[in-house]
Amino acid sequence: MKKTIAAIILTKNEEKHIVRCLESIKDVCDDIVVVDCFSDDRTAELAESLGARVVRHPWKNYATQLNYGIYQCGISADWIWRIDADEFIEGGLGQAVKNFIQTASEEVNGVYVRKRIDFMGRPLLHGGWYPSYHLKVWRRGHGECENRWMDEHIKLFDGKTVTINEGNQVDANLNDLTWWTEKHNGYATREMVDMLLMEYGLDAASQEVTPKFWGTEEQRKRWLKVKYIKAPLFFRPFVNFTIRYLFKGGFLDGREGFIWHFLQGFWYRYLVDAKIYELKKRFSWDDEKIKQYLTDNYLTIICS
Repeated sequence: MKKTIAAIILTKNEEKHIVRCLESIKDVCDDIVVVDCFSDDRTAELAESLGARVVRHPWKNYATQLNYGIYQCGISADWIWRIDADEFIEGGLGQAVKNFIQTASEEVNGVYVRKRIDFMGRPLLHGGWYPSYHLKVWRRGHGECENRWMDEHIKLFDGKTVTINEGNQVDANLNDLTWWTEKHNGYATREMVDMLLMEYGLDAASQEVTPKFWGTEEQRKRWLKVKYIKAPLFFRPFVNFTIRYLFKGGFLDGREGFIWHFLQGFWYRYLVDAKIYELKKRFSWDDEKIKQYLTDNYLTIICS
């Protein structure tokens, strides 16, 4: 029998991107579920006009919204593809995945695809950003999104994975820098919470990706994040920027690359550290008060 794929897309006012995304997957996915957080633009209308099923659901965080789509939206396809509204697939990736799952052995439950980020219209091909492989496709019933505030990965319950090197899943947001910086200010708060939960051992480590340098890309990134958390505040953003921009060749991506690496690799990381410092100072560096604040305001949300 033909194996089927369902895509899950989370949206909130994504009319700039949703058509491009849906057009790229319409011939690949048999079912497309848009979990929309009550957009007040034409996102839902455009999605439905292209054959997607739109389900409206209030937002807690990315992980709970994606897991709602996985478990509560009536998906019956054999495989699930996670794709964001501002992403699209290109270069034969869709057909390559579609062909693979038709003959995949029962022990394979996950597929890594190659991701590329375009910033200000320029593909970022250096600085450690490309090629980057992410677990975007998995067999239904064998994986879900780890419940974190930031850097949420798909965690498989069992089975093996394969990597497809054809084509890309492209992250190419079309909004301007004002939007980008405002969004990353929100991300910085989430990152602060995520890092503090890890620092104080409040994260559900047993339900998340295992940190491992020689493991998968997600495991290596989580291992590096654990090491990053242990580095001194305000010093680590300088190190991150230097490694990515100089030693990993980010300067080769031109002016757009410099803007990206400075904002993403330094400014954003410095803002996260400033928010961590602000919160710790607020509670006079009292670990028990900080942990109680995190538990009351953030941990109870992702556990509910």
